[in-house]
Amino acid sequence: MAPAKLNDPRYYLNRHVQWLDFNRRVLEEACDPANPLLERVKFLAITANNLDEFVEVRVSSFLQRIEHGSTERSPDGLSAEEELALVTQSMHLLVRDQYKTWNDVLLPLLAKENIRVLRFSELDSKGEEFARKFYSRRVEPMLTPVTVDPSHPFPHVLNKALCISFLLRRRRGGNGKTYFGVLTVPRALPRLLRVPSDGGVIHYVPLQEIISNYAPKLYRGYDILASAPFRITRNSNLYLEEEEARNLLEAIDSQVAQRRKGWAVRLEIEEGAHPEIIARLVSNFELDAPLVFRVRGMVNLQRLFHLYEETARPDLKFPAFSGKQVHIGHDADSMFAQLRHGDLLLHHPYESYDAVVSFLQTAARDPRVLSMKQTLYRTNTDSPVARALLEAASKKEVTVVVELKASFDEASNIRWARSFEDAGVQVFHGLVGLKTHAKLALVVREDPDGKIRCYAHLGTGNYNPSTARFYSDFSLFTCDEAITASVNDVFNFLTAYAEQPDYQPLFVAPGDLAKNCIALIERETRNARRGKPARIIAKINALVDPRIIQSLYRASQAGVDIDLIVRGQCALVPGLRGVSSRIRVRSIVGRFLEHSRIFYFENGGEPEVYLGSADWMQRNLYERVEVIFPLRDPALKQRITGEVLAAYLEDTRTARVLGPDGKFTRPRQGRNGHGVSVQEKLMRAAQLPPAAQAKRAAKTVNGALPAILTEPAHPKPEPDEGADSMSHDTFSAAV
Repeated sequence: MAPAKLNDPRYYLNRHVQWLDFNRRVLEEACDPANPLLERVKFLAITANNLDEFVEVRVSSFLQRIEHGSTERSPDGLSAEEELALVTQSMHLLVRDQYKTWNDVLLPLLAKENIRVLRFSELDSKGEEFARKFYSRRVEPMLTPVTVDPSHPFPHVLNKALCISFLLRRRRGGNGKTYFGVLTVPRALPRLLRVPSDGGVIHYVPLQEIISNYAPKLYRGYDILASAPFRITRNSNLYLEEEEARNLLEAIDSQVAQRRKGWAVRLEIEEGAHPEIIARLVSNFELDAPLVFRVRGMVNLQRLFHLYEETARPDLKFPAFSGKQVHIGHDADSMFAQLRHGDLLLHHPYESYDAVVSFLQTAARDPRVLSMKQTLYRTNTDSPVARALLEAASKKEVTVVVELKASFDEASNIRWARSFEDAGVQVFHGLVGLKTHAKLALVVREDPDGKIRCYAHLGTGNYNPSTARFYSDFSLFTCDEAITASVNDVFNFLTAYAEQPDYQPLFVAPGDLAKNCIALIERETRNARRGKPARIIAKINALVDPRIIQSLYRASQAGVDIDLIVRGQCALVPGLRGVSSRIRVRSIVGRFLEHSRIFYFENGGEPEVYLGSADWMQRNLYERVEVIFPLRDPALKQRITGEVLAAYLEDTRTARVLGPDGKFTRPRQGRNGHGVSVQEKLMRAAQLPPAAQAKRAAKTVNGALPAILTEPAHPKPEPDEGADSMSHDTFSAAV
């Protein structure tokens, strides 16, 4: 058999369609009766939020490429125009199913639980009176109705703001001419208003219903012929010429303000809106027809977060879960002494993030600590991590690398950067053209024995205690001299562009991370050809980089068994004879967002395990500062393999398996509460009493990762025909 050409577009799935398919898997959770009802509502709101960001950034990028005349094609062979058509079609199907889920599934189920979302006309007298008072006291004073005419141009509509459009006719002197009215609903007002009700029933009414009901008071002298709520999504890509920006912070601040004014990308409007209203909006915002979304119900399902948060029905939500508290010592000396004794690995949220916060707070207050260095990509508004750094600034040297271009968190990061500067912290914003995505903290301390030592925290997730409660991530605490020295080298790279030939034992992007990952894959390939144990397991958020994909294809052809746990986009096609028949791909969607990255390489029977911040995407490998770090402690490696990866590969309830057709399906076992859920398994383990945890840990350390844990999509194959005849030169040409 002739060697496969690994750059053939048939061997790649479209990454953007794959992302939309991930959002569809989240929507499946909204449809799954095994999940509590209000959690299903929350999953639906998450899909709406995800789609907003996809439109703001990804759809906008297609339009920009088309506008600039780009001829570049995606790995699956599509032009920007073809990709836009493909994702637009997928988006329309997704939006249709979102509203079908809401209208036909969740609304009736909520009604059975005495939770109702009503039209204004459905309110009883008590609810109507409450809505009237709320409108007159809170809403009406904030409204600014506009009638579009020669002296009143079409108002600027803010990004994702809820608006109501009106088709109007003057009662006197208008000669029958129709006018267009626009009303922007203030963002300070709740989109769903809870109104009083009797008998334990919970009633909500959409704010747009209340405003539309009282609109005649705003447009006195007009007849309202038709009205329709609508919403415009704008391009939110930041246009930044960093080389020309004298002050990066000021430049980003300006760009964030401009984001709200970017050109329109999508129109959402209620199904059944008057054709003239739609025509005027499409003309004003210069939108193509495929980017108009007519929705069956209230515009913007993201507002259902409010319904979830405001409805006090714990019986309809997941049981409360708090991660196991891990205490590192009882004071500074005992904490650092414990880390000198050995590395510590935490798995969040199953083990609380409080230990990370405590580590930084203790270091900030410890007089023996000489300096602290920290990266910040995303953090919460009232961040205890940032406050610890501010506290430390008056007593020791503190350096913080704040990523100002963290999408949709720029404003918060700008505020923190200015607070740091005011407190005397040395603030850096990374390197021109490269986002700083690595999760690193370095503490330099003079210990009681007089020695200066470095202690580091390396993570897979952001320094954000809020999201750490529902993101699955890892934290490694270490004083390993090789690792801490490399962490310091990374900070020197970020603050002084002081590059090292390599950062061993760390892999650092954009330097050697991609090269090292490919080298590890190729080592497994060689081992398989020599008859040595060879296996790869990677848990990542996305796999779209062609070079990595082609390396994995070659490994499969050589006989390497490969399991990929990919939360979102996966451009690799598994199960193709002659190319990828030994590769299995699964995705886990559950209560917690799977955010950790794990890389396992069999290494001929001496396994290596790496964790880190990077996905196998071009932007992570070549356009960001990322770090992947090794687990050097044998017990920690065994914990990852025997406890964590084994559980992910055994999941039969929240997992979906990717087939060669690009579609995800559930395993044959496990639906509607049956089978194994990795997240539930890890939650149960975290709640075990200390004695049981110790027994379980000993069993994990003594155990080994089974040869194949996941049920393959196809029978286990022999090495692909033609694999041995594929030369390195052939592969290089394909790359």
